[in-house]
Amino acid sequence: MDYILEEPLILFVLSILTLSLAVVIGALFRKGRVLEKDMHENYRVILAATLTLLALIIGFSFSMATNRYDQRKNYEEAEANAIGTEYVRAGLLPATDAERLHVLLGKYLDQRILFYTTRDRQQLAQINDFTAQLQMEMWSIVENSARTKQTPTNALVASGMNDVLNSQGYTQAAWWNRIPVAAWLLMATMAICCSLLIGYGMRNMKTERILLPILPIVVSIAFFLIADIDSPRGGVIRVHPHNLVSLSESLLAH
Repeated sequence: MDYILEEPLILFVLSILTLSLAVVIGALFRKGRVLEKDMHENYRVILAATLTLLALIIGFSFSMATNRYDQRKNYEEAEANAIGTEYVRAGLLPATDAERLHVLLGKYLDQRILFYTTRDRQQLAQINDFTAQLQMEMWSIVENSARTKQTPTNALVASGMNDVLNSQGYTQAAWWNRIPVAAWLLMATMAICCSLLIGYGMRNMKTERILLPILPIVVSIAFFLIADIDSPRGGVIRVHPHNLVSLSESLLAH
């Protein structure tokens, strides 16, 4: 299930096939049956209520996906600000420590940019390992300097490094924060029910077959868009590290 949600295009194709099959099954189940007037009125009420509920669930899921996307963008900006601030504060340390910390921050910045741009899981694991190693080395420099000479300046540098480490943790948490699988199962169940009802309401598949793919296509597009926004790496709509790249270019120019 996780793999399907990571690949919105696969979800789109699977949704069209499943919902189209549900419409056909509903139409075949109706074949040869005639709804009485009262029964037809009840059917229309049930269909309208089911479609309304499906629309609400899709709307809430889309809102959840966009909120998570905005959160990832905000944390990317916060991370760039934290790294840039600490790079400046590092100049307050002794020359040797300042130079080492500047070099490590540059490497760390490169790894953070790769974190946002890579799609390869194996490369991502290597990036995370190297990032953790750089964090330990940077904190070691700041910690030793603070222990050697406890001054407000060293405390300020240590506070800035703490912000750098925290911002990376907040970013990772935001990338793990996805729409729950239970919500996707609920949407899929409601969409299948609606498709069955749509198919059941067709009186003649030959004359009304042009209507068969309408609901499956519309709902599949909605699923594709939600999954695309919600997927940090597999979708087309992704968070690009514009602020981190801009910071890297400014540091290189400096």
